[in-house]
Amino acid sequence: MKSYAFCPVSDKKVNESVSRINGIFTVLLLGVSGLTHSIIPVIFLAIDFFLRSFDFSKYSLVAVSSRNIVSYLHLNESLINAGPKIFAARIGLILSSLIITFFFLHAYLPALSVAGILGLFSFLEGAFGICVACEIYPIVYRFFYKVRFQ
Repeated sequence: MKSYAFCPVSDKKVNESVSRINGIFTVLLLGVSGLTHSIIPVIFLAIDFFLRSFDFSKYSLVAVSSRNIVSYLHLNESLINAGPKIFAARIGLILSSLIITFFFLHAYLPALSVAGILGLFSFLEGAFGICVACEIYPIVYRFFYKVRFQ
């Protein structure tokens, strides 16, 4: 099912198990936010997505925790291209920022809707290893670069 033919390509590699656990952490933090009606876990996620989006993952508590879990559980290391995961983290940053914005504008239904989308994307990554960012990237690419390549 994985098709990274048209995903952003990076010279860096990441452990797929770590990425999947990152997705599980995102789902859990969104769940905590929903159950407690607190925006703090989403703010934490936005900061964490920012760190992972711009090559500061060594400071990301989610990524560090995921790496420690992978190490502790002795999960197999499966290195994959980091490009799709960086793009996915940027989508996570955008979506979590939208949730925060809607929350502070008291637009709770849109905030919940965006949280549901982020939660679904993260669940698919964590549970099944499905990278929704790879499905979105060609659309974004065509939208932003269509004019340049005609």
